[in-house]
This record gives sequence, structure tokens and C-alpha cells, in this order.
Amino acid sequence: MDRLEAMSLFVAAVEAGSLSAAARHLGMPLATVSRKVSELERHLNTRLLNRSARRLTPTDAGQAYLAACRRILDEVGEAERAAAGEYSTPRGELVVTAPIVFGRLHVLTVVTDFLAAYPEVDIRLTLSDQITHLLDEHIDLAVRIGDLPDSSLVAIRVGVVVCASPAYLAAHGTPQTPGALAAHSCITFENLSAPATWTFADGKSEVAVPVRSRLRVNTAEAAIDAAIGGVGLTKVLSYQVAVAVRSGALQAVLREFEPPPWPVSLVHAGQGLLPVKLRAFLDFAAPRLKERLTQAMW
Repeated sequence: MDRLEAMSLFVAAVEAGSLSAAARHLGMPLATVSRKVSELERHLNTRLLNRSARRLTPTDAGQAYLAACRRILDEVGEAERAAAGEYSTPRGELVVTAPIVFGRLHVLTVVTDFLAAYPEVDIRLTLSDQITHLLDEHIDLAVRIGDLPDSSLVAIRVGVVVCASPAYLAAHGTPQTPGALAAHSCITFENLSAPATWTFADGKSEVAVPVRSRLRVNTAEAAIDAAIGGVGLTKVLSYQVAVAVRSGALQAVLREFEPPPWPVSLVHAGQGLLPVKLRAFLDFAAPRLKERLTQAMW
């Protein structure tokens, strides 16, 4: 029995949710995948998988073995990349994730410039506002916004701003304090704020004020478009609305009550020696993101 192959098939089966899905993904016969996983269970003298008609799940022993398999396979892969020269010349695929709007406005441009500078590196860029687990999703680097431990910080911070169209403010008045929002129509971007209360700075502490969310949306673009359309006030991150504010389509309000800004971070698993492709991207992206964000602030 090829133990490394069996470990790989076991991991693939768990990640795919079924033996048949793993077989399709790997381009192998289902019977081969099933036989090799069964051989692994016999070798270990324990059941690794709970098999049902709907989904494959690891047993308690399988869960512990799964973590060990992933660690062993990662170490083997790292050794092979080192032997192949990946640690001397940037090459191979780099998997990067970033928030949707930030990724589209800033990360994508940096990625395209990086690809031009490093022709032997390919990048898979996933834009999502959901926080993903780097090891589980096999992600090399994540761009995150917020206070995080153990990250490489881009030396710029982004804030949270409240804004509305000049036409809305002319018709309904400009709020001078957070408490005045109770009398206004609000547009809530659900990934950033709760629909019933928005948080503001009050000296060194925070205060939550009630708002009426006449519209709730799940993307910043929708919130900004609705605010430009005069629906009400919205609360978004500064980089998301910078273009609209600079153009005069939106006007920022309550600036003195904004909470402390958040840092932009480049996060990676950071286990062992970093591949040159990742080190090269970190060195390439950090100063360029800083420059872009500095130019984007108003």
C-alpha cells in the first residue's frame, strides 16, 4: 500500500464529502478510491469514516488522523517544492483571498502588476467578504481588514464613515450627533453593521445608537448605490466610498464620531519556511497597497 497516496485519498474524500465526489475530482475510478481508503482503515485497524447515503464524515479517530495527514502531506509538499527549486525562484500557483470591494479596487491591480513582474507565478484570486480558514481552504495569503494578531501590516488604516447624498441631506437635514440618526432613514450593509444599532466613538469608549434600517443589503456596492439614489444614510468603509465622496455623489457626516480606523493586514499561515512566491508577493504587495490606499483617502 502506498501510504502517502492513501492519506491523500482519505483527505480528498473528507474534503469532497463523498468517495464518488473525490473520485470525480481526482479523475480516478470510484472503486479504486474506495479500495485504497478501506486498505488504509485495515492497516490502521480502525474505522476512519462514517459512511451514509448523504455525506461522508470522519469518525473521532478519523478526525485526529485527518489533521495528521494534512500536516504530513504539507511537509512532504514543502520538501518537494524545495527540491524542485521553488524556494530559490518564485514559481507555482499562489492562492489569495480578499474582501470583494477592496479586492476589486486595490488587490486586483496589484495582482496583475505582480503577474507581469513574475511570469512563472500563477495566482488564483478569490474575492469574498466571508472569513476563510487558510489551512482548510489551502489559501496562501488573505487580505484582511481589522485588528488581527500575527499578520504583516500594511502601514495604512481604513475607517468607517457615514454618508448620504447631498439631495437627501438637503431634504432631511444633516445629523450633527449619532443620536440624530433615529430621525433618519438608514441603509445597513449587513457585513459591517447591525440593522437596529450603529456604533460610534464617544471619547475613548463606544456608544451604540438606534437606527431605522429602511433598507438592508449584503454588499457595500448596493448600500453605496442606494445612498447615491437618495434612500438615506449608509455606513461603509472609507475605501469603499472614497470615489463617491470625492466626486460629490455622497457627503460624509459625523466625522468626529467615527470609531478608530482598522489596519489592513496580509495574513498567511506562517508555518515553516515561506515559499519564495509568497515572500515575493508579500514584499511586492505591501508597499503598493499602502500607496494605493494613501491616494484613495480624501
